[in-house]
Amino acid sequence: MKTIAIDFETANEQRASACSVGLAWIEDGRVVRVEERLIRPKEMRFSSFNIAVHGIRPEHVEDAGEFPEVMDEFLDDFADATMIAHNAAFDFSVWRASLDLYRQSYPALSYLCSVKMAKSIWPHLTSHRLNVLAAHLGLSFAHHRAGEDALVCAEATLAMARAVGAAKPHEIAERIGMTAGRLFAGGYTPCTLRKR
Repeated sequence: MKTIAIDFETANEQRASACSVGLAWIEDGRVVRVEERLIRPKEMRFSSFNIAVHGIRPEHVEDAGEFPEVMDEFLDDFADATMIAHNAAFDFSVWRASLDLYRQSYPALSYLCSVKMAKSIWPHLTSHRLNVLAAHLGLSFAHHRAGEDALVCAEATLAMARAVGAAKPHEIAERIGMTAGRLFAGGYTPCTLRKR
């Protein structure tokens, strides 16, 4: 089963303003590939707040492809994959809003939220933000660079799998009572975690 961590950065407060995507592939208990792409938003409006977070400016994405062109490169990878995002509610709302903007159908895949998993597995941490998890795991990275965020999400997921004795990342969900979210041609269902 394919597992891919994904992270989006956005140009402004609109979910359909993705300006970067990062992907990290997990195979056989390790990260085997990391990709990052800039995306040219349909509306080239970058808020100062978002620029301050990720450093991406309009001139950086002038020559980049728009969302469909960039994401189509990875369509075969997404088919029937388990995707993981740190705060999946955000990243998958960006994905859905961007597909809606371009009137494209959703790919068929399931997804897990590494924030929810971390809260369940490491409840003692003061925060479950990605930089806090990275520090907990001894990982250094450039926060809000989509590729690096996806890599840390993937590495944290592998650490969580080890912590609960799961052989594969998707097995974490079974161990902690999580129901994977789904994207499908007709819509989506959110990722949920049963209260303990």
